Amino acid sequence: MLREIRLANFKCFEALSLNCAPLTLLCGLNGMGKSSVIQALLVLRQSFVTGELKGGRLALSGELVDLGAVQDVFFEGADEDTIRFELHRDEISTPCRLSFVYSEDLKDADQLQVKNALPSEEAGLGAETKWSHVPPFGENVIYIGADRIGPQKIYGLSTTFARLGKLGLRGEYAMNYLNQRQDDFLDATDPRFPQQKRARLLEVVDYWLQEVTPGAHLQFETIHAASGLVAGFKFDKPGDIRTNRYRTTNVGFGLSYVLPVLAGLLAPPGALCLIENPEAHLHPKGQTKLAELAVRASLSGIQVIAETHSDHFMDGVRIAVRNGLIRPNQTAFHYFARDNDRTVVSSPKINADGRLSSWPPGFFDQHEENLAKLLAPKS
Repeated sequence: MLREIRLANFKCFEALSLNCAPLTLLCGLNGMGKSSVIQALLVLRQSFVTGELKGGRLALSGELVDLGAVQDVFFEGADEDTIRFELHRDEISTPCRLSFVYSEDLKDADQLQVKNALPSEEAGLGAETKWSHVPPFGENVIYIGADRIGPQKIYGLSTTFARLGKLGLRGEYAMNYLNQRQDDFLDATDPRFPQQKRARLLEVVDYWLQEVTPGAHLQFETIHAASGLVAGFKFDKPGDIRTNRYRTTNVGFGLSYVLPVLAGLLAPPGALCLIENPEAHLHPKGQTKLAELAVRASLSGIQVIAETHSDHFMDGVRIAVRNGLIRPNQTAFHYFARDNDRTVVSSPKINADGRLSSWPPGFFDQHEENLAKLLAPKS
């Protein structure tokens, strides 16, 4: 598991040291640097899988993330010409340290050159080291971005993508994954299915759909001749007859938008799952229940790092701590804010009652501010 992420002179960070837990929440106003933490992991990942990193290069543009040119990622107030990344894992004693040089000659390029040509063993990235076999470099890294695909009349079909666990950069293959792996089983001991019995993946998805949007049931129809998949939802209430299936384009936007998140959180254990705005297009109850699934996913062996603007999602994690589902030290809360041109991070601690040690200004306090305005006497 990633225990700490350190960045220097990367985008808005002059220096960042971020502790990670099985479940880590990145919170704060827009444009404060939350996504930049996720992008740092993604740019390292894409540089490694393409072979660029082993060649001493950091690929800023690629399949996972496009950060533009070197000048776009270099902290403008830097006192040195180096961008540094440092990762710490529990099971690996030697941190992964990578330094890349910035120069005016390279500012318009989309690659950074390694500053010191370290041997692969020292860099921690050679095939002989463990770093090449664990996320964010090896094994399964799941990225669920904020710009997810909406409802579609037909979805792509790929047996290969389903076998490899690929959900697509925008979640476009999430339906394909859930359809083709619907008969995969979660063990009775898997915390992601509270009914504590061995269950098919589609059964577990259906369970969480009921928690997020009561009454919704996911169904598929495969069109092999067109290499396509039609997905839809049926609805019911206790005692009622289930409706006919409706296309995803004819039901609420949030149902399709949350399915890549469900697929990622129900992936096989061992993955690093990076999620932006898991709460998007969900009502408050659904956001809170989705946080419970994120908690349970982290207990199953998936490390979850989620960027969120939702106090309901955060409260779902706090409730899980209070109820004893997860221990306080298995979660981490970070609030990102600006101090002139620098990003500063506050990290409130949570206790066993689900209470946070501090509430920095702007940290999910808008409800109280709005309530105070509503209760104040009219002038």
